[in-house]
Amino acid sequence: MVMGRKKSCHVHSAPSDDDTMFSQDHKPKRIYQLWPGNNRFYCGGRLVFGPDASSLLLTTAMIGGPALTFCIRMAFLIGKRYPLFHSLVLLGALLLTVLDFIFLFLTSSRDPGIIPRNKEAPEAEGLDMITQSSEWVNNKLGNTKIPRTKDILVNGYTVKVKFCDTCLLYRPPRASHCSICNNCVQRFDHHCPWVGQCIALRNYPYFICFISTSTLLCLYVFVFSWVSMLEVHGKMLLMVITNDLVFVVLILYCFVVVWFVGGLTVFHLYLICTNQTTYENFRYRYDKKENPYGKGLFKNLYELFFARIPPPMTNFRDWAPEEPDEEVGSIASELDRTFGPRGDKYDMEMEIGGCKNSKGGLRLQTLEYDNNNNSEETVKKKGLDEGTTGTNTAFYIPGIQEPANITRNSSIDVRSR
Repeated sequence: MVMGRKKSCHVHSAPSDDDTMFSQDHKPKRIYQLWPGNNRFYCGGRLVFGPDASSLLLTTAMIGGPALTFCIRMAFLIGKRYPLFHSLVLLGALLLTVLDFIFLFLTSSRDPGIIPRNKEAPEAEGLDMITQSSEWVNNKLGNTKIPRTKDILVNGYTVKVKFCDTCLLYRPPRASHCSICNNCVQRFDHHCPWVGQCIALRNYPYFICFISTSTLLCLYVFVFSWVSMLEVHGKMLLMVITNDLVFVVLILYCFVVVWFVGGLTVFHLYLICTNQTTYENFRYRYDKKENPYGKGLFKNLYELFFARIPPPMTNFRDWAPEEPDEEVGSIASELDRTFGPRGDKYDMEMEIGGCKNSKGGLRLQTLEYDNNNNSEETVKKKGLDEGTTGTNTAFYIPGIQEPANITRNSSIDVRSR
């Protein structure tokens, strides 16, 4: 007797559109793809531009147009007379132009010193963080009893650091929140519309090189346009002006521009020598008080041009944590999207306290700020008392210190995969 054997049937169902959408929505993303600030990221997060990076096109045209015109005009003069002289002038112009564009690119495409955000306000664990009503927003800081400022000591001086409502952290000394980029930035100097980027701790040396090279290029074109024009057409001024309009236009253009870029260069050289930022200078921060960051002329110059640039506090190419998109980023960024921008409410810097005092300031979580300007006032953690069982996280600054017994994640928790 032959028993019939059943054939098993396997039904393979095609994946539904919902399953496909679910898998696509939950693909791992990198930090730059979820960053709540206004920056523009290119090349997979390797290049960090400001939101107004399109202004680079105008800056490039204002530099490259006159420089290219000068080089072409000088190339025509090589075959007429003094070929060696005009060849050297042409090479010098090309070199300055290339250097100018390199420094422009390094200034505009570099992380200026963005500080990672907190996911929640310090000591806010007891709050219902899901409720984001306008009443909760208005009373957020009151409910958590977060003081608006805290005093710390920098080189024996009392310095006030302010709490940032957007990034939910106490800003390090000399840091400020840029309302254009929507980030807290280390040693904030200013936001430059010509490069479309914040000028701060990590790109300030390149910015100085950029404006200095631009000034030299203007002077170079101005001087050698005069020399070449007088050499070719003689010393009759009227004949020179009427016979070579190209050089005349270049001379007038460079004469006007050099007053702006040259004046900016001189101003920043003064700031470097006195160890100030543009932000501090415009607010007359140290007119009546001694600058706690000043180290003397030579040390200030050395600090800018020879000290090592610190690494970024956030690696935008790292993988973001596996959590729903709406939970990634700071609470403040969610509030901004719900209730509108808060740029008008930014109180952008710390205030310097009264007089020099070794005991007048309250240290943040027993921290001591070194006088190391190029490493965002490098914070060294001091030993806690042996009887301490917990750490007050109200003064936690992400990326600079780690709380001893309480783990607090920043808004974008970096995980390498």
